Amino acid sequence: MLDSAVIWMNDRGNTEQWGTTPFSEKPGGIELVDRYMTENLPYIAEVEGTPAAALVLDSGPNPQAPIAPAEEPERYVRLLVSDRRFAGRNLGSALLAHAVEETRRAGVRLLRVDCWAGGGGELVAFYERHGFTSTETFLSGSWPGQVLAQRVA
Repeated sequence: MLDSAVIWMNDRGNTEQWGTTPFSEKPGGIELVDRYMTENLPYIAEVEGTPAAALVLDSGPNPQAPIAPAEEPERYVRLLVSDRRFAGRNLGSALLAHAVEETRRAGVRLLRVDCWAGGGGELVAFYERHGFTSTETFLSGSWPGQVLAQRVA
């Protein structure tokens, strides 16, 4: 899924968000995905038995990211990606709704995510359409990022 997302982004002219090298070819890329799947809470959406989208929840931001943990318990969307063959099926929306429900079920009131803020803010707008509010911006090198939060009742 990550490899197809890189190709799709590059085909649209976006070479800044995840670069131009497929994740499976990046140094540490496969290990990163393995950690996401074993050290966090992964959720996979399937279409007719085929993995089509994934969301990874954690209890806070990546410790290497320039983002401070919240001052209260939180759930953090570490990854949301879909296989572009299944575009238009609202799988990302369904997984975000599931993340809200999982956060609520855990008795946690704060769900956060960070994302690439470049490209005219399309990804930020996607999260805002799903109930998140922009809170803080950051730079990771030259990569512009946005943290967004959602209160879960």
